[in-house]
Amino acid sequence: MQVSQILDKLSRLGEGRVTGSNLEALDPWIEVAVEHLADVCLYLRDEPDLRFNMLHCVTGVDYFQPDEKKAALADWQPHIELIYHLSSLIHKHRLVLKACLPRWKNDLPGELPEVPSVAGIWRTADWHEREVFDLSGVRFTGHPNLQRILCPDDWVGHPLRKDYESPDEYKGIRMR
Repeated sequence: MQVSQILDKLSRLGEGRVTGSNLEALDPWIEVAVEHLADVCLYLRDEPDLRFNMLHCVTGVDYFQPDEKKAALADWQPHIELIYHLSSLIHKHRLVLKACLPRWKNDLPGELPEVPSVAGIWRTADWHEREVFDLSGVRFTGHPNLQRILCPDDWVGHPLRKDYESPDEYKGIRMR
């Protein structure tokens, strides 16, 4: 099934679920509203014509430009983008699903943005969401075990955020 056909099916689910798409990209993608992400993912997995039964990865990208002069030239507002790569092993089709969320919950610096977990839909999301939480600072609500997976439990910050400042030392070990 073509991504345009998948977009048509998702558009029929109701207004406000699909917030954007680019069918001409190298990897065509569909963007969904964060508040509908779990429902859309469940539909993508269970709809007989779609059957997206495999989640390859979840990636978090920080769209932030710390340099004020460069930020003024950017054609986007700072945000975090989540990217889900899905496949149907049954129907042999693929999909890139995106969701955009603010960098900080309620625009309060340090308050991690939240998105519903899809770990109950695809078990592989358990590890992928933990990695995005750890490195990009996105909280997945409803996740069964949301804790750091690569950094130590007492690590401060999220290393893939563009405004992250690496510590000079950690537990007496010089980092630079």
